[in-house]
Amino acid sequence: MLTRALAATSSLWPPLETAYGWVHQAAHLLANHEKLAGEQVRAQYQQLLGQMEAQKSSIGALSKAIDHFRKITESFAPGLFHCYDVTDLPATNNALEQCFASARYHERRATGRRGAIPGVVVRGSVRVLATVTTRLHPLSAAELCPPDYHAWRHLRKQLTYREEARRQRFRFRKNPAAYLAKLEERLLQ
Repeated sequence: MLTRALAATSSLWPPLETAYGWVHQAAHLLANHEKLAGEQVRAQYQQLLGQMEAQKSSIGALSKAIDHFRKITESFAPGLFHCYDVTDLPATNNALEQCFASARYHERRATGRRGAIPGVVVRGSVRVLATVTTRLHPLSAAELCPPDYHAWRHLRKQLTYREEARRQRFRFRKNPAAYLAKLEERLLQ
């Protein structure tokens, strides 16, 4: 029975082997065992995609799968190669999501909240980065000092703006009539 099945499907195997070879080669390039820079990995990967496009007619019905593979790769391409240039940046979405989930879990444990934590919503870009960084290695006082004072002031201004917007929403929810009356009064002045 197995021999008959293999004989009946023998024409389907060469395209599968070719496509599997391409996927295996793509995985090898993305694993980056040679420790190449992100731009070098990108160039090799683009070369592989060009080879796949040029030879996709040789795999018959699987050519639609190659089109899909290229489409998905192009949608991920802008952020796909950063992990080779940035130390300790997780290479996959799963690893990155696990990192953020761990930070969210510890934040919830520390605050006792179940849902979204307002501090993370308002100061998320700073708090999550601080949480992830301090788990990798403790920071010294010298590392806590901002290297670019103007960028630090700009970030503080953004955070203050978000906090104020959140306060205004809270005031509106608490007493909509009084909030709208105050706005109308300011408008008429």
